[in-house]
Amino acid sequence: MVSLSVWVGFIALVVLMMAIDLGVFNKRDHIPSSKEALRNTGIWISLACLFGVFVYFAYENQWMGLGTYVHEPMLGAEAALKYFTGYLLEEALSVDNLFVMTLIFAKFRIPKMYQHKVLFWGILGVLVFRGILIAVGTSLVHQFIWVFYFFGALLLYSAYKMVGSDEEGPIDEDEIDKNRIVKLIRKVYPVYTKGSHGHFFTILEDGRKAMTTLMVTVIVVELTDLMFAFDSVPAVLSITTDPFLVFTSNVFAILGLRSLYFVLSDFMDRFEHLKYSLIAILSFIGVKMILIPLHIHIPVWASLSVIALMLAAGVYTSLKQNPDTEAK
Repeated sequence: MVSLSVWVGFIALVVLMMAIDLGVFNKRDHIPSSKEALRNTGIWISLACLFGVFVYFAYENQWMGLGTYVHEPMLGAEAALKYFTGYLLEEALSVDNLFVMTLIFAKFRIPKMYQHKVLFWGILGVLVFRGILIAVGTSLVHQFIWVFYFFGALLLYSAYKMVGSDEEGPIDEDEIDKNRIVKLIRKVYPVYTKGSHGHFFTILEDGRKAMTTLMVTVIVVELTDLMFAFDSVPAVLSITTDPFLVFTSNVFAILGLRSLYFVLSDFMDRFEHLKYSLIAILSFIGVKMILIPLHIHIPVWASLSVIALMLAAGVYTSLKQNPDTEAK
């Protein structure tokens, strides 16, 4: 059985990394340069890879009970492969999340210098939501094998919806005030959407506290990620049902998402073929999940290869169609 200390230690590590990120690298509100965003993305990817090395040795030597999960015991090489496959899968599915984040910031007119702050605080709620969903998901798939049919169908439906999805343009200040989420929040807490209030989440309005558009955006970002989690968490469960591997691969992918957003935000619209890669990945994983109860298992290395190939194909064809992207 996995020791509680390994969970406490990992969560402490995440809190420490986020504290350093906010207190050292992003202490002041600013627009990250391309060089800074690339550096930060490289750091997060490196940390994810280093943790993968830890996974190998921890599962190989069964440190703190890792590798002894009753439903899926495994040694280091298998655990590391599943961790990296889950990480890459989560990063791939997060690309669509990045497109939506761009739309949210445009809709609520959030200046670029405050977007990192929104993404940072949004992650806190995301970690809690993902943790709960992973705990419920891993429990369900072991209690009821038919849940894999449901998750597979859910992913196939998500891929189908993505085929016909259209993005809307920014909305003006009056439309923000009439937004459904703003109206819903306003029922329980005052919301002030007029004008700009810098990096503040709340202000005083007529002698009482009210949320600013920035705080509303944090809530929308968290709700959006919760919806995306219903795709990404089941997808990773097709790779492994070990809760520690599912959670850690999800967390490292999410932590690097903010820096990746600033790397891609200036020319995100040029990677239009990535959408088709994501549709193909969701469809592949959906079929993979439906086959599990039938005792037809696609090897993890094959899943990793397919995901990487589909992602690379989307990037390559996008760059080929928009050669000026490479110049950036």
